[in-house]
Amino acid sequence: MSELPLPPATRTLGSSGIVISSIAWGMWRLAEDGRSTAEASRLVHAALDAGITLLDTADIYGFDGKGGFGDAEALLGQVLAAEPGLRSRMVLASKGGILPPLPYDQSPAYLRAAIEASLKRLNTDVIDLWQVHRPDILAHPQEVARVLDDAVASGKIRTLGVSNFTLHQTAALDHFLGHKLVSSQPEISPLRIDCFENGELDQAMTMGLTPLAWSPLGGGKLAKPEGEKAKAVAAALDAVGATQGVSRSVAAYSWLMAHPAGIVPIIGSQQAARIAEGVQALNVRWNRQDWYAMLVAARGERLP
Repeated sequence: MSELPLPPATRTLGSSGIVISSIAWGMWRLAEDGRSTAEASRLVHAALDAGITLLDTADIYGFDGKGGFGDAEALLGQVLAAEPGLRSRMVLASKGGILPPLPYDQSPAYLRAAIEASLKRLNTDVIDLWQVHRPDILAHPQEVARVLDDAVASGKIRTLGVSNFTLHQTAALDHFLGHKLVSSQPEISPLRIDCFENGELDQAMTMGLTPLAWSPLGGGKLAKPEGEKAKAVAAALDAVGATQGVSRSVAAYSWLMAHPAGIVPIIGSQQAARIAEGVQALNVRWNRQDWYAMLVAARGERLP
């Protein structure tokens, strides 16, 4: 039976030459539950000590509908202020361009202010990967590109990416950029496989973008699947997990990582053990039959 290659321990972030881990850790919920700087530091150490070097946050993380905008970045900034040596061990990614309740703003003035605010909160001089979080339909991509190119040229940002962009929105922004995009960040999971068939991953391979998958466990829905399709997906993951001695979550990460586009799943857990567990996905080998059986379960219908 034809076996697929194991994912590499590291990948290159687009064409940037920056080496990242093949799995990332995201801080969407870092600032929840009154987490202290010491507690946040333990999670950062858990990721780095496990070999996860790409840490992804955003200025909107921590916002609860009323307040908390910037709280996740600020908490990570406190960790870095207390332990400056951690900064050199990570590839730091953040995002901006969402401004409640608008909801989106990528006007030149706001983008410049958002980047400066993130740098200050994160207590860093440079963000390794800065991503436009969601597209502002009212912003011309040429104007957005001009601000982003300026930020790279001034040394505030090393590389650029997009999140939740359509194919054409990605292509339009990249067209106007002097410093080309290196990543895209769509939602991808065994419960959301749109990218496999709508051209997004094909575009990523064509443009040399690294796909960063947010919510790779379906927003927690894989843990307690409901409905026939979700249960079939869980069963397919469990079958491979049982054979290779890993959890359903790890099997899900590894299924995404087997795709030739080089998908980097972003672990969303804020539990040290679950973060460290994720790297087991590097040792899970899929064969073509099992991988496609998983795809059939995810589609909810047979392949043509």
